[in-house]
Amino acid sequence: MERSQMSDGAGSVVAIECVGGSSKAEEWGGDVPQTGDVVEEIAIGGSPAVRAPFKGGRGGVQKLLHSAFKRRETSIAVRVRRGQEEAVELQACIVPHEAAGRRQYVLRSIHDPNYAVGFVDRSENECIALQGSRNSRVVCALNNAQLQDGYVPYPWEKKLSESLPMSNTSCFLSMLILPKALDPAASRYDSIEETLARANAWFNSSQASGVPIVFMNVQTEALLTKISGETASSTVNTGSLSDLSHLANASLYGFEDYHGVDIGVVKAVRLWYTPTAGEMPVEIRLREGDTKLGFAISRTDEGFIYISSVIDDENDNTVASTRSGIRYLYREATKASKLLVISRVANEKVLPWMVSSLGAVRCFDTVSLSQKLSLHRHALRPIVIHVLMWERPSSSAVARYKFTTRSSVPPPRPPPPVAELSESLAFGDASEMRLERDTAGSMSFRFHDFSLPSNWV
Repeated sequence: MERSQMSDGAGSVVAIECVGGSSKAEEWGGDVPQTGDVVEEIAIGGSPAVRAPFKGGRGGVQKLLHSAFKRRETSIAVRVRRGQEEAVELQACIVPHEAAGRRQYVLRSIHDPNYAVGFVDRSENECIALQGSRNSRVVCALNNAQLQDGYVPYPWEKKLSESLPMSNTSCFLSMLILPKALDPAASRYDSIEETLARANAWFNSSQASGVPIVFMNVQTEALLTKISGETASSTVNTGSLSDLSHLANASLYGFEDYHGVDIGVVKAVRLWYTPTAGEMPVEIRLREGDTKLGFAISRTDEGFIYISSVIDDENDNTVASTRSGIRYLYREATKASKLLVISRVANEKVLPWMVSSLGAVRCFDTVSLSQKLSLHRHALRPIVIHVLMWERPSSSAVARYKFTTRSSVPPPRPPPPVAELSESLAFGDASEMRLERDTAGSMSFRFHDFSLPSNWV
């Protein structure tokens, strides 16, 4: 009698709803419960089976699942009806379904943990329509299918140490070019187009001078600053789309925050570039008795520090520049019409990184770098420098100029007193030179009337 009442479509039944799909073909082969199948019997653990009709419908079934889950009875067998006679059984376990709310549960198949089903109240007619054909069930599943996303752990420390040419250091280099100020108060700036042109000129000039770099990308970068007076009134009051269109090529615009403070946005240009063939580490190991490193450093107009000359003596293998392979790299760079640019000293970047609104390039000072290298020589502390490469070195060249092993280097002696270091760092007679502040840094100096064209170390 109950079966006949259900078949006329008037009754409500508890049906299966697929909530987690499987990658296996059995999901659509008829051997597992599918969306639209009518639940006939539920057996939880060793308890007696509960048969349809279920008191309270889907809500009553969820109460049964909640009680069983609290008793730690999660094993469940569900028998469903498909059509009038076909029956299918599912062996599963009860798991919480947090996406549906508190005290909501689904069944996860024991044979395929990816396949999960829930319960829903449906009319008999709806179930018959869903069971009508395999294609209709697939279409129903397709309409309900949703892509899932989430967070997965990633071994950052391992990747940073193993996947990069230099551990924890990227090969992406950049230069920030601020727009040129048109007045001393820096209230007006050149257009973004002019700033892009200056970035282009700096990069082209760097390549023309022999710096081995290649272009990657260019982008605008917003920098916040405070503005006031005429600048604020001319930039903050942009009340229409026509006013906003004028800001597309402007290097300065502003807005007013909640406290009534006028905030200016300066549009700078960041130029991204990378070495032509990466960076090569060169380890300079010092020996007792080294009186010089054997090379001189200079700086290009664009702010790159490079090795400008080396002691070129084929028979002198006692000089640090020869032992470390710097002389070889310098000669190869000269043959290729490239500069041997120093990119890092002790893993610290020494590349130019900004152009100010006055047009000055912010970069490192060669004198302070020479002093640091000399301190390493006096302290007999090895130092690693990186140079920009213009081509990949051959394996034979790397093997020939491989760095000196630890066994061939005598143990370092204690560092000399500070007074001795200060005395030995003198570059010449103090009466023959004068000091002046260098724009490259507040603590560095430029030597005038210097007898040598470069800083030798």
